[in-house]
Amino acid sequence: MPIESTSNTSVRRRSMLKGLSGLALAPIVSGFPSIARAQEKKLRVGLYGGYFKDTFDAEIFPDFTAATGIAVESVGEPTGEVWLIQLEQAAKAGKSPVDISMMAGVPVIRGSNSGLWAPLDPKKIPNIKYIKPELVRENANGEIVAIGATSWYVTLVSNTDVYPEAPKSWKDIWDPKYKDSLGLLANVGNSYLLEVTAKVYFGGIKHLDTDDGIREVAAKVGELKPNVRLWYRDEAQFEQALKSGEIPMGQYFHDVTRLAVRDGFHVRSTMPIEGGIYDYGTWAVTKAAASSLDLAYVYMDYMSQPSTQAKLARKLGCAPVVERSTMDLTDEEFDSVSSDIDPIRPHYEMQALKTEFINQVWTEMQQG
Repeated sequence: MPIESTSNTSVRRRSMLKGLSGLALAPIVSGFPSIARAQEKKLRVGLYGGYFKDTFDAEIFPDFTAATGIAVESVGEPTGEVWLIQLEQAAKAGKSPVDISMMAGVPVIRGSNSGLWAPLDPKKIPNIKYIKPELVRENANGEIVAIGATSWYVTLVSNTDVYPEAPKSWKDIWDPKYKDSLGLLANVGNSYLLEVTAKVYFGGIKHLDTDDGIREVAAKVGELKPNVRLWYRDEAQFEQALKSGEIPMGQYFHDVTRLAVRDGFHVRSTMPIEGGIYDYGTWAVTKAAASSLDLAYVYMDYMSQPSTQAKLARKLGCAPVVERSTMDLTDEEFDSVSSDIDPIRPHYEMQALKTEFINQVWTEMQQG
């Protein structure tokens, strides 16, 4: 999963990139027949910081530049609302710190509602045909404003020394035998335990469409409290406790846990029978950066290729945002990052439109 960067990266403002209209005589980019090869063009790409950004810099961007002639200046961005606020403030001044950003689901919806995002022309992103349809986000006018970039799973994880038998279902975390044993994500906005509980006990996340439904689901989540040793915000804290067996079970990131297994730790990641929690980031461009759309289209088209998605799976541990059948991943490579089981999908609309209400209900549940 993306490793969050909370540092305030100082970004030197560049002049807006010009379009490719003056490149009619330039050679055509191999693999991108509708786009002329860029000459001395740069694209500023906002990415989650840390290992995530470093991997893009080392493994993805050099090949992109070689294929398209477009240099990339990557900019570390904080996840979630902080980056959205920075983009909105810059847009009011007619500026943008980047030309294209990786955005989480809720900020995409909020930015769409405020008119922040530039509409995207799918005809200029031919490889969009490979992106899973549910990962293509539209605004209220039916215009595409964001497309899937990378994705990741949160699953049931456990210490194999403490629990030799793996759990099979999300229902297992309610089992009294796991009393005082669980580590669960503390925030309603990233634990997605409302969605898990709605699917497992109430027939699906549509049960969260009403306030009464949300309260009912939250009450069921509250029944987990005797089993929870730690509601965690610090991912590293829980990871260490899981590895040591101090907190031997909980929810965590599938790819990170698989890396721990590879490093010899006695832990496992189990994809529950109801599916893992499937979260993803998307590419979006603000209207203030619209003059760079020609370059951004080339970038999104390149990133949407099945071959690029397969490389992200191998190098970064991301679940692909294209169908498995379009890639050359082995079963082992695919299973290490993804699953064929229908996943639990975050209810981004609820998260975006009822933020204060669900935070209140969640706090009452935890403290009650």
